[in-house]
Amino acid sequence: MPFTADAVPHLPVGFGDTFTSRTVDVNGVELHAVIGGTGPALLLLPAWPQFWYGWRLVMPALAEHFTVVAADLRGVGASSKPATGYDAVTLADDMAGLMTSLGHDNFHVAGYDMGMMVGYVLAARHRDRVSKLVLAEAVLAGFTPMPPLLMPPEVNELAWHFVFNRLAEINERMVSGREEIYFGHQFATKAASPEAIPQAAVDVYVDALRDPAALHASFQFYRAGESGGQVVALAAEGPLDIPVLAIGGEHGMRDGVEQAVRQVASNTSGAIAPGAAHFLPEEAPEWMARTLIDFFA
Repeated sequence: MPFTADAVPHLPVGFGDTFTSRTVDVNGVELHAVIGGTGPALLLLPAWPQFWYGWRLVMPALAEHFTVVAADLRGVGASSKPATGYDAVTLADDMAGLMTSLGHDNFHVAGYDMGMMVGYVLAARHRDRVSKLVLAEAVLAGFTPMPPLLMPPEVNELAWHFVFNRLAEINERMVSGREEIYFGHQFATKAASPEAIPQAAVDVYVDALRDPAALHASFQFYRAGESGGQVVALAAEGPLDIPVLAIGGEHGMRDGVEQAVRQVASNTSGAIAPGAAHFLPEEAPEWMARTLIDFFA
């Protein structure tokens, strides 16, 4: 099933009246986005292991103020899933090309989890195009050490996938045909409670990851070891001077996100999403929408 605004189930009422699905070619890669609203352009970047759908509950409110572009990175959702190109610079340049194709020279960016790394690199490589930036619920590759192999049990539950996802190919063989076990566990353990992300939404993500190309890509993001070096090199060119908001979940990274972002952005403020852990746009959609509107206004 194609993951378009019309075909994906369990969308907010009236979603299809505001948003449309579009795919554009950027350097030979088909990139998909769901677009709607009027006003300054706002690019939304997804978390792992999600796609644009993770922002669905926030998008209608944002569309009252912005032209919302909820993008699928290469390898996820309805975008192409090539074998290579999953490092941070390539992913960020993809998004710059997407926004150019859509006619947006300048735009705001919000990204969390994997989207946080891509959002930072996009802003750092295209400093004349990104006006304001929201980064949430992740660390910055190259600035935060990888979790050690031996960790306390409570940390293992949250971070063991960093090592597992980087394996060469045994991870794909183990997860193939058992996607609901592996990815369902990610949603159950990284949210504030196992029920925080409704099973219907989890099913949408899991069904997308049953595609062997999507499953392969989900691990390629972690295998791209050069991303950390790319982040460090960009930071060495100087800190971002645009306004940046760093958000952590009350039951997630809390002020750890702000601490990470202050290393690379001189005009950083912080916020903590109450009652939420990791999947902020789904666990605290009203708070997230209000916070983004206030910051980007």
